Amino acid sequence: MTIKGKAYIAGIFEHPTRHAPDKSTAQLHAEVAKGAIEDAGLTKDDVDGYFCAGDAPGGLWPMVDYLGLNTKKLRHVDSTETGGCSYLIHLGHAAEAIAAGKCSVALVTLAGKPRTGPMPPRAAGAEADFESAYGATTHNAYGMCAMRHMHDYGTTSEQLAWIKVAASHHAQYNPHAMLKEVVTVEDVLNSPMISDPLHRMDCCVVTDGGGAMIVTTPEIAKSLKKPLVRLIGHGEAMKGPRGGKDIDLTYSAGVWSGPRAFEEAGVTPKDIKYASIYDSFTITVLMQLEDLGFCKKGEGGKFVADGNLISGVGKLPFNTDGGGLCSNHPVNRGGMTKILEAVRQLRGEAHPKVQVKNCDLAIAHGTGGLLGVRHAASTCILERA
Repeated sequence: MTIKGKAYIAGIFEHPTRHAPDKSTAQLHAEVAKGAIEDAGLTKDDVDGYFCAGDAPGGLWPMVDYLGLNTKKLRHVDSTETGGCSYLIHLGHAAEAIAAGKCSVALVTLAGKPRTGPMPPRAAGAEADFESAYGATTHNAYGMCAMRHMHDYGTTSEQLAWIKVAASHHAQYNPHAMLKEVVTVEDVLNSPMISDPLHRMDCCVVTDGGGAMIVTTPEIAKSLKKPLVRLIGHGEAMKGPRGGKDIDLTYSAGVWSGPRAFEEAGVTPKDIKYASIYDSFTITVLMQLEDLGFCKKGEGGKFVADGNLISGVGKLPFNTDGGGLCSNHPVNRGGMTKILEAVRQLRGEAHPKVQVKNCDLAIAHGTGGLLGVRHAASTCILERA
């Protein structure tokens, strides 16, 4: 069974704060839920499906109670946890549930406060226990990917810097962006080295906040007043070193999730007008663009250079809200914000300075976990109906 065109995103909301010392994580979840429900023109009593991930304090049952959802009506829940791409997978799973008749109005929420305080320790488990003694961090795991890509394909720090430059050009028009200043390639290269070859400006921001969306049936969506945006293709995949049998740091699980989504949607990368690409680091973007088929493996450096990702300038506008590199990376999980900006673009609600002309087809894609070791990936193809 396909989910193509069987589920619509009817409501979206991104929390405007980037620092919330005065709010609890549960309160942020409630505020983004309220915003998405109101954006759709519905009420919380219309919700009969709820999706959350590891950022939800206490998990499903405390959040359902805290949000005041109607438990007599709630008939489908999902707490799939795949890190930053959980919410992209939730979108696909919500579409599956709607297509199967398990629910008709699904609410998906994300919220957290890593800027206010430390994140909970990352669970290890399995072979990761044998890696912890060597001091692996998020930064050096991605630094290894960048260094290997440079070694194998001649990718340069200047090319990676263009990804940050593009994000900054977009962030200047986002009043809620954490970093609004436009930067140059030289600015990126002159910023402190964090994990060779990644500089500080190659790294994403750390923010409090969150976001939410309402996914519903075509019939309900068409009865509401919002522009129609539907999911037409979805793919998910996982990648790990398999006990040392598969240690190629130059590609992500997007090499599998992307083709699955494009096949279901019946489109190709050349058809995409706008791309929301997970940008925890600049190398994350470059690798995923290759893996999704926007360019050949090893040609990502040339593809992202010279402003090719800047709206109104390049061939593939990306992350027109400023993305995780400049605007928002709530709970260190960027998947939700990728969906939200893709929906804004398809609705024609992005800032006029970055709105893509005739934007009728977009991709939202991300990973969760660490590219250098084990992670998941999810790809969503969205269409203006």
